[in-house]
Amino acid sequence: MNKQIEIVRYKDIYKDQLVSVWEKSVKATHHFLSPQDFISIKEIVRSIDFNAFEVYCLVKVSEVIGFIGVLERKVEMLFLDPGYFSQGLGKRLVDFAIADLKVDKVDVNEQNASAVKFYLKLGFKTYERTDKDDQGLDYPLLRMKLI
Repeated sequence: MNKQIEIVRYKDIYKDQLVSVWEKSVKATHHFLSPQDFISIKEIVRSIDFNAFEVYCLVKVSEVIGFIGVLERKVEMLFLDPGYFSQGLGKRLVDFAIADLKVDKVDVNEQNASAVKFYLKLGFKTYERTDKDDQGLDYPLLRMKLI
């Protein structure tokens, strides 16, 4: 475990870095998004009041390299800078959320195969599938629960 990297509660000074991490992460993992949908979703992300969720950031020195957002025991967002993929940091955030925030649910884009595999490996199982995402777009979701 990298001790230089801390999990800290979100502060408004992190907002631009969060949006940047979101953008880099989505570009690396959400190849199924149309360019127009990417732009409109990015505007939604920019408008989010991250204080309305339990948001925790992975911070290396003063740089945000990932974050998790939780609402009502459900992971609403988990994004990591692609330069830090496959280092156990996403798992570290989810383990923290399970232990400290009592998370037991997540929705995952069905077309994001690596995320589906990630959550399955952590013990989540699909209990429902939707044809559209929460914005009504044609991106099916898998609703998963920790078993």
